[in-house]
Amino acid sequence: MMQDLVPLAEKVALRLIAQKQTIAVAESSTGGLIAAALLAVPGASAYFLGSAVVYTREARRILMDIPDPQMKGLRSSSEPYAELLARQMRARLSSDWALSETGAAGPGGNRYGDAAGHTCIAVAGPTQAVMTLETASSNRLDNMHVFANTALTFLLHTMAQRD
Repeated sequence: MMQDLVPLAEKVALRLIAQKQTIAVAESSTGGLIAAALLAVPGASAYFLGSAVVYTREARRILMDIPDPQMKGLRSSSEPYAELLARQMRARLSSDWALSETGAAGPGGNRYGDAAGHTCIAVAGPTQAVMTLETASSNRLDNMHVFANTALTFLLHTMAQRD
């Protein structure tokens, strides 16, 4: 699994190092896979500022400093929430870029009615972007890997749009 993610993370690392930029990550259903891939690249201390696995309401409140009132009209596993996570992580660690992921890996869906295999991914930085992915799979491990792979690929694509 990680072996497939590291080549993508290396491309992200090369771009960040070349631009002298930094990144922070907020992820939920990937459980730290995105951060682990970025940290697997030697020299990660040059660009990786930190990450949080924001898996619960408590984690959102405490780690991300997003209080319940700020969630009014928002729900987890949505594009607006993914954007909020990315913006908040970028601001909290003063990174050039932030990547967020929030979804339902499976085998069941989440309490908001999203099916397993649903995730939203956002990038906050000099360019902003957000996307939704539906894998139509209930395989938790496969979804976690696909979500992380998609997030890193989406980050690369978004960063390249700045060029």
